[in-house]
Amino acid sequence: MMSSDAQDSRRRLLTGAAVCIAIVLGSVPYVQAAGLDVTREHFRKGQYDASLDAAARAIADSAYQPQWRVLWIESLLALGQYEEAADRIGSVLIQYPLNLTLLKLAHTVYTDNGQADLAREMLEKIYRIASARRLAFVSNTDLVALGQALLLLGAEPRTVLRDFYNRVLQNDPNCREAYLAAGDLAIAKQDFELAVEQFRKALERFGDDPDVHCGLARAFYYSDRRTMMEHLDAALFVNPRHAPSLILLAEHQIDCEDHDGAARSLDHVLAVNPWRPEAWAYRALLAHLANDPGEATACRAKALKFRPANPLVDHLIGAKLSQKYRFAEGSAHQRHALQFDPNYLPARIQLAEDLLRLGDDEPGWTLARQVADADPYNVKAYNLTTLHDSMSKFKTLEADGFVLRMNELEAAVYGDRALALLKEAKEELCEKYGLQLDRPVIVELFPNPQDFAVRTFGMPDVDGYLGVCFGNVITANSPKAQRPANWEAVLWHEFAHVVTLNLTQNKMPRWLSEGISVHEELQRNPTWGQRMNPTYRRMILDGELTPIRKLSGAFLNPPTPVHLQFAYYQSALVVEFLIERFGLDAVKATLADLGDGEEINATLARHTVPLAQIERQFAAFARKRAEGLAPDVNWEQPSAEQVDSADPEAVAEWLAKRPNNFWALQLQARMSLAGQRWEEAKKPLEKLIDLYPEHVGEGSAYGLLAAVHRALGETERERDVLSRLAEMSSDAADAYTRLMEITTEQKAWDQVVENAERYLAVYPMLGKVYESLGRAAEELNRGERAVDSYRRLLLLEPADPVEVHYRLARLLRHDEPADARRHILEALADAPRFREGHRLLLELLDDAQDTSSSTDQGGAQ
Repeated sequence: MMSSDAQDSRRRLLTGAAVCIAIVLGSVPYVQAAGLDVTREHFRKGQYDASLDAAARAIADSAYQPQWRVLWIESLLALGQYEEAADRIGSVLIQYPLNLTLLKLAHTVYTDNGQADLAREMLEKIYRIASARRLAFVSNTDLVALGQALLLLGAEPRTVLRDFYNRVLQNDPNCREAYLAAGDLAIAKQDFELAVEQFRKALERFGDDPDVHCGLARAFYYSDRRTMMEHLDAALFVNPRHAPSLILLAEHQIDCEDHDGAARSLDHVLAVNPWRPEAWAYRALLAHLANDPGEATACRAKALKFRPANPLVDHLIGAKLSQKYRFAEGSAHQRHALQFDPNYLPARIQLAEDLLRLGDDEPGWTLARQVADADPYNVKAYNLTTLHDSMSKFKTLEADGFVLRMNELEAAVYGDRALALLKEAKEELCEKYGLQLDRPVIVELFPNPQDFAVRTFGMPDVDGYLGVCFGNVITANSPKAQRPANWEAVLWHEFAHVVTLNLTQNKMPRWLSEGISVHEELQRNPTWGQRMNPTYRRMILDGELTPIRKLSGAFLNPPTPVHLQFAYYQSALVVEFLIERFGLDAVKATLADLGDGEEINATLARHTVPLAQIERQFAAFARKRAEGLAPDVNWEQPSAEQVDSADPEAVAEWLAKRPNNFWALQLQARMSLAGQRWEEAKKPLEKLIDLYPEHVGEGSAYGLLAAVHRALGETERERDVLSRLAEMSSDAADAYTRLMEITTEQKAWDQVVENAERYLAVYPMLGKVYESLGRAAEELNRGERAVDSYRRLLLLEPADPVEVHYRLARLLRHDEPADARRHILEALADAPRFREGHRLLLELLDDAQDTSSSTDQGGAQ
């Protein structure tokens, strides 16, 4: 009687012989190959039951290709049959003990079942087998599997990409697995450009592959949500049950605060795989956001059913909570993840970012450094450690419950001004909303926009933000001359976030948070914030208002930068409407309920009226506001077929029939200006101002009319026009500068001071402004203000430091004689032949002698 081993050996020999005969006859392999392609198509389209059944039948019919086993196991995993996959993979590996692809798949199976030791054993087997072979004799798919295994064993990512994935693609440009692996690696290292490149190449070769489309969607997640959605739609069109795409869609819906939509997407995932960990993790998150801790715990337990120490589950929950600015709760989940796996780098870098945003700087920087040391290719860790080195040179100012960190020069020039504004914001807004802050507020201003982006978002090249508030930490770009924006308005806006986020424990929708901050800007200064303009008017009247229940999503996926700004404006308009209609107390009560974990729509309805009614009333409110903008203006704009905008006669004819037409008046003015027909340009520009005097934005008639007056030498009229603009605009830097020039010539010193102050709120690092301010203060006998201005001017390396030192010496002569002597010596060191300086020095020395003599006489008496 044969032994069982001998019987198995004979059976394998007979099976092998049958396969050889089939190859010679050319029938079975063709049938099996054709069946394999059909089964792969079932799997690609999400027909997992069909692919599982076909693979099982083919294997039972002695199909020899290992690809059938791969499809069999992958189908089991897709259906959530984790235990059965673990039971079956052992027999598969007996048949194919040297197949690296199957060994890597076995690692996935054992990992999904929480069998960490067996999973690790698979990686070690892969390494041993590969070490004993020449890579030239390893198949391309096995090389990809080997590269994936080496990454898990700690290999250098760049080496794996070069020596495995890229090598495979050079040998076989049609190896789908290599593109997917290279793209996944790029995303893991936050190299999204490389990921896009790899997935797009795959898309060109393989067409509508749901895995490829999903990879592209992941690559665009942080930068371009519209493109991301296009690829998700494409993936789900091919495979409506594609779990990674549905999970990413749910994540996006959670970002948009569409929790019902996210729940439906997750239901689709769980209908196919009842135990998908990511789906249950996000289910736990939704329960957490709905203030249902019992359900959150139950969903988390289901996510961990087959792998109780899966760090991904808590990492996903925590990362999304942190994206909602709930950093304390998010960091707690990252700590849970690290209890499961202390070396799980995604949780470590997320915890580092959470701590930094909570103001726990020292442990946050330490964690970031540890991640960078463990993974030199982790982009976020590298960026943060580089940022830390840069921030180590910052100056720290502390006062009135604020810790202000700035570039050392900027701190010296306007740090005290920033602290004074923050103190004012704290006193006014905390009292208004009834908040008592119990810890310092950290404010960091970055002269380098890339540093700001890294500190705020973990990566550079994120544009469009002036400042961000995380709760008790504010980050902002320093003021820029080439990018005029009122930095005082920015700080006021961000501190309003400090108030509302503290009141709600960071549990508030973005639209309400932004709406209150913009509203409070306008309350502080009517020139701050956002107001109705022609673009917003058109958008409202064209039906582009976003329903309030979906308004937070408008910040996340705007089709254009204008739509993003409109989201801010609409949010502020909603807040204005709520306060006007229901009172500030209703808004404050809503904030208090949000802090207790209540859902926004329910609590808003409780303190006002049902949301559907609010939306109807607000739509009417907004429409009335839009229709009330410059009511005498004709807003009609012709098509190109109606009027040739390059033909002055056609424009004039259109305007003759519509004398108040905004479009035609602007166009006619620009035509006249282009031809330097100054007098001709006055009429349309003056009419535009009469019809719409509040228009001070881009293309405003004020700036153009002032330029006309300047060209004609009509200085007084230029000054009048610019003064009107300056009174209504918070960032008209050019107008402030020109007004300083005119009023200095006219010796209108009060107005020099006024416009210098306006300019400093836009850009406080221009020496010329401090020079004008110092001169005006001198003329107004405001000695202390003049000294302060000249001292700041000296920090900015003025063109004529001798003159500045001389003026300071004169101003300080009686109150601070020692400083006066120092300044005049500084002046003479640079200009030894400066006669006025020598004369002043002699006078200062005489003053000192007189003082000394008086002291001596007093002592003798």
